Amino acid sequence: MKSSRPAVPSSYGLHPAPGGAGLLPWAWAEQRLAAARNYWICSTREDGRPHAMPVWGIWLEGALVFSTARTSRKARNLGGNPAAAVHLESGDEAVILEGRAVEVVDRRLLEAYRQAYEVKYAFRPDIDNPADVTLMIRPERAFGWTEAEYPGSATRWMP
Repeated sequence: MKSSRPAVPSSYGLHPAPGGAGLLPWAWAEQRLAAARNYWICSTREDGRPHAMPVWGIWLEGALVFSTARTSRKARNLGGNPAAAVHLESGDEAVILEGRAVEVVDRRLLEAYRQAYEVKYAFRPDIDNPADVTLMIRPERAFGWTEAEYPGSATRWMP
């Protein structure tokens, strides 16, 4: 992922980033994504209203992977409009992803997800339950910063 400053109004006071000065490395975001316990999934209802819900998930192969009931609001929203945002819990060390949710059908990836999930949460998800769906959100763009150093740390990442 390539880093740059996010496009925000000048009143935010961001420092210039020539040569990447002060920008956070993508590894900083990935460490937080891998270590997070809860991930806020933001989707859009059919009528345009927003919906946000926390889930447990795994940062795996450069994407967030999580499961939910096929009939859940988030699954129905993402089935109709796969555009999603993911936010970690901290506003002091913020990591926000934007991407598209796709159903995971690759057996190797499903098995890797199940094993990592069991290690992380001491619970083994049933990846063969037809009532559930396993989704993956790969970042198309991401944002991160440390609140204490926001003008110098605010970073946008894009592939």
